Amino acid sequence: MARHSHFANMKRWKAVVDAERGKVFTVHARMIAVAAKNGGDPVMNPMLRTAIDRAKAANVPNSNIERAIKKGTGEDKEGSVFEEITYEAMGPGGSGFLIDVITDNKNRALLNIRKILGKNDGTLGSSGSVMWKFAKKAVLLVDPKGKIGDETELTLIDAGAEDFVLADGKYEVYGGPDQLNEMKKKIVEAGFHVERDELVWQPKDELILSDLETAQKVIKLNEALEMDEDVVRVTSNVDFDEALLSQLG
Repeated sequence: MARHSHFANMKRWKAVVDAERGKVFTVHARMIAVAAKNGGDPVMNPMLRTAIDRAKAANVPNSNIERAIKKGTGEDKEGSVFEEITYEAMGPGGSGFLIDVITDNKNRALLNIRKILGKNDGTLGSSGSVMWKFAKKAVLLVDPKGKIGDETELTLIDAGAEDFVLADGKYEVYGGPDQLNEMKKKIVEAGFHVERDELVWQPKDELILSDLETAQKVIKLNEALEMDEDVVRVTSNVDFDEALLSQLG
């Protein structure tokens, strides 16, 4: 099955890029506002329901959630109007980056991204220049409650899994981006616990770095992008070989 491990790589990045963004509530509020454009009732709007669930898991106060919904639906007439943009960029060593932004000011967001890239050996790409290296996927982190094996894996396939990988006793389940909610529903109905679920950019092929200087530059760029106020997610096709990880640590 899949060799790529989304959540495992997230842990690796966290170990070497412990960027304190200080904006968790803001990011979740913007995601809720964008989702609420399609309706403010989470029962009728699965995207909004998912955004709210993630916000609550991150301990975002209910008052913040309610304000974000009003901004998204337009009920808050004075609220900012947010839109989603994905920028494509090339980084050190031929690395590729997708930078997901939710902003109320496209000009500001673009200017800031350009500045960050320029200071960190990166360049902004044209539409499609980097996107082809990634595929949009639904990914769920499933706790099988100790039931690891063929029967559980068949259940995941029946739920719509296109691929999965076993990591640290849990399954990372991948499927089409439009199958996220249906997969989650079926997996929960099967008696398993879904710890996390999200839409991600999955690299089709990873760039494995073994050069310390290049790796440090990639990490510095990733961290700078993560710190920007409009950036909600940074995805790279980079991973590090085991020997390099020890040096970075």
